[in-house]
Amino acid sequence: MTPMTPNDDVITEFRGQVGLITLNRAKALNALSLGMVRSLTATLQTWKDDAAVKAVAIRGSTKTGVFGGFCAGGDIRFFHQAALAGNPALEDFFTEEYALNHLIHHYPKPYIAFMDGIVMGGGMGISQGASHRLVTEHTKMAMPETNIGLFPDVGGGYFLSRCPGRTGEWLALTGDVIDGPTAVALGLADQWVESARLPEAWEALTALDWTEKAPLDTWVAMFSGAACAESMRVIGQIDHYFGLETVAAIVQALEADGSDWARQTAATLRKRSPLMLHVVLEQVRRARGMTLADDLRMERDLVRHCFYTQHLGRSGAASETVEGIRALAVDKDHAPRWNPACIEEVTTDMVAPFFASPWPTQAHPLRGLV
Repeated sequence: MTPMTPNDDVITEFRGQVGLITLNRAKALNALSLGMVRSLTATLQTWKDDAAVKAVAIRGSTKTGVFGGFCAGGDIRFFHQAALAGNPALEDFFTEEYALNHLIHHYPKPYIAFMDGIVMGGGMGISQGASHRLVTEHTKMAMPETNIGLFPDVGGGYFLSRCPGRTGEWLALTGDVIDGPTAVALGLADQWVESARLPEAWEALTALDWTEKAPLDTWVAMFSGAACAESMRVIGQIDHYFGLETVAAIVQALEADGSDWARQTAATLRKRSPLMLHVVLEQVRRARGMTLADDLRMERDLVRHCFYTQHLGRSGAASETVEGIRALAVDKDHAPRWNPACIEEVTTDMVAPFFASPWPTQAHPLRGLV
């Protein structure tokens, strides 16, 4: 009954009425390929309709074994190669990945994400919709897309905009990494579990008696612990600065503040793509009033514009996203040539067309999401 997954990077198993998924691409920090997206989708669709499957659990792996790392995102090297080659699989990747994100958010059975180690980008997309999101002392969580001239996609506008106060804007714009306790405090995780107990917790899932009342509640109580989110001591400053109206106002106010945190945050923002910072601020604030389906459709529009920025006459190597990936992951010179180069040079006319859909409503690739 276990679905056959032709992709070796996704291992599936069925034990004790629980469908078990292990991401098995450790050499790439479990970055999602199109094949992995398709395997995950096929597996979840099969298990969704199988009465024998009571719950699903997903974990990552490292070169030394399971756990220790969840998923570092999408395969950005593939994005780079596909964009330069005009490979239509790039379009398929984002359409199918976002549909998978939507499926997880609306999954009718418990979906338990073991978010140990790195959980970034696409890794957030396959975990934020989980009914049970577990983090550990090793969790390193972020949506760092502005560092590569992209935006926090995979539903990032939806789940970041629902973080308390203006912490969503802060995470989306800076791409800052947060720990497990902070993730719980911001509503991006549900329980903190000591990493040493993850193997025991994984096995215990397969031994649950699903005829009992609320067996998962008992399981959670057995393994979850308490941890302090000390990093949230700057929450007041985050709300103040990231609630300002524009990117320029945010950065200039941070630069005028004498505190170490404000200076470091401003310096981080100055390194990010100026164009995409403006797009991202608009994305998060629009998404605050959107359903998940509408947000994913907006993000599908945005990602098309990122690789084919027709209103700026840029595509392929000239696009902000391909240049950002080149600097970070291909040439690794960490010196992206952003265009415009400065936050203050970005105009409304550069930003607004990102939010115009390239497709008529009836032809949108995600028109079926509700």
